[in-house]
Amino acid sequence: MALDGIVTRAIVHELQACVGTRIHKIHQPTNHDLVLQIRGNGKQGKLLLSANPTYPRVHWTERSFQNPLEAPMFCMLLRKYCEGGLIEAVRQIDNERIIHIDIRQRDELGDISFKTIIIELMGRHSNIILVDHASKTIHDGIHHLTPAISSYRIVMPGVAYVSPPDQHKRDPLTITTESEFASALQAALSEKGEAAGESAQPRNQAPEKLLVAALSGISPLLANEIVHRSGISAQLEEPEKALWPAFDTMMTAFRAHQYVPSIVTIEESGKSAFSVTALTHLQGSVDFYETISPCLEAFYGDKAQRDAVKQRASDLFRFLQNEHNKNVKKLEKLDETLEEARDADKFRMLGELVTAYMHGIKRGDPWIDVVNYYDEEQSTIRIALDPQLTPSENAQRYYRRYTKHKNSMTFVTEQMERTHEEMNYLASLLQQLESASLADISEIREELVEQGYLRDRTKRGAKKRKSSRPTLLCYTSTDGTPIYVGKNNTQNDYLTNKIAAPNDTWLHTKDIPGSHVVIRAADYSDTTLEEAAMLAAFYSQARSSSSVPVDYTLVRHVKKPNGAKPGFVIYDHQKTLFITPDEQRIKELPSQLKT
Repeated sequence: MALDGIVTRAIVHELQACVGTRIHKIHQPTNHDLVLQIRGNGKQGKLLLSANPTYPRVHWTERSFQNPLEAPMFCMLLRKYCEGGLIEAVRQIDNERIIHIDIRQRDELGDISFKTIIIELMGRHSNIILVDHASKTIHDGIHHLTPAISSYRIVMPGVAYVSPPDQHKRDPLTITTESEFASALQAALSEKGEAAGESAQPRNQAPEKLLVAALSGISPLLANEIVHRSGISAQLEEPEKALWPAFDTMMTAFRAHQYVPSIVTIEESGKSAFSVTALTHLQGSVDFYETISPCLEAFYGDKAQRDAVKQRASDLFRFLQNEHNKNVKKLEKLDETLEEARDADKFRMLGELVTAYMHGIKRGDPWIDVVNYYDEEQSTIRIALDPQLTPSENAQRYYRRYTKHKNSMTFVTEQMERTHEEMNYLASLLQQLESASLADISEIREELVEQGYLRDRTKRGAKKRKSSRPTLLCYTSTDGTPIYVGKNNTQNDYLTNKIAAPNDTWLHTKDIPGSHVVIRAADYSDTTLEEAAMLAAFYSQARSSSSVPVDYTLVRHVKKPNGAKPGFVIYDHQKTLFITPDEQRIKELPSQLKT
């Protein structure tokens, strides 16, 4: 992956459609992301600005975002200065990963103000900063930089904006002759030689590294592509001559905004890479896109969402894992107790033998040797006695131990069943967190509070916001039949017990934690059944497995026992089919959220 200066140029070119439009609404769904709703000039859409330290990006998006109940301060500031404003320009700075969006807005008093949103797409140093267009004074940034963090610049309200450090590289799009190209590479070689303290220029520099060192906006991925197209198989004394034709052809296309957005999934490693030109040096499956936005959406969308979910649910993951580990230890202790309890009959037999030979026992005897008439061979057995007890009391002592062990066996068996049920419940919650969206996490957290696992975080006296209807994920099968999926226990209970009709078909992975899936139709095709089973397998703990067993039956045969934990049901009259989840096929099915 490489969001370099060239990709940024493609983004800015696509965002020229924003010029002349207005910012209708501004939301900040996470600490790193902003969503601007754009309207005007026949254009309408959502523009994502992300300063995510791992996945920084800017592109149009079709995704839905869950916004916090209270907007963060930076979002409120942007609403004050930019909401309703007219976008006058979108520009890139010096072929770097920096985008400026100029906005003109008329405030409540009728005065016109000019602001600039600066998006710096620089990995862990990424930022989104609002500055006054004229004075370049910072109003605020989505991430603050204090003198303790950076000695080069400060990003705080009231401070003059300073651009990120200049890399002192040549803009490749301004190079139009071979001599200019050679001069840029030689300058980079000289700088490397000086930095290494060498008198001579290090001519045997890897050509791809030389391109990155010399030219702004060229990532290692793009440099490798240029080298591959040049046909260089080894380091050369003068690589500029061999590299020039491929470089010139590529830059000519970029200057004319001729981009080929694509994602390559490498066969051997399964890793993906994207660019705005064909990546011929990578072997794997290739997906092409009309513009850069859907390419970035496809590449970053799932990754960023999974990371956001993982970050927000990290405490739940740790809690559930700890609870699971506690139950594992509890089972080990119960197993030990059960092993001891299985000796209950031995204590009954010893009590009966002491009773039978009581006439031969005197108080103070430490043991007695008797014939074990329970043994076919009538062997002699030595029975330990308490010298301080009478013969009768010794017999009663063995009977009491028999009763205790027998009762404990029943108790331990019940405890083991409950522990296994709780472990299955915790496993189902862990599975749900793996496939949860940001909207699902709050429902899982509320469920843990209701079940007594977590304390309620809400302040005393605060009214608890309770959603009356959970939002369900609804797919449409190939033949147009709706298939509903519950992604957590709250949704599972609501789907199976409230929404589904008695003659709808209910599906669930057999003996594997997973989602409830319902085909909302009495009649459906085999294709719909197969796709529903695939969804049940995909939204389960076995999503990466093959030949996953999936049970299906009519909803009227599915029951929730009284007092059962959320999401738990029993069912009968089921049939089982085996399915292998196909993620690509699932992505191709139309889906939407429904309440």
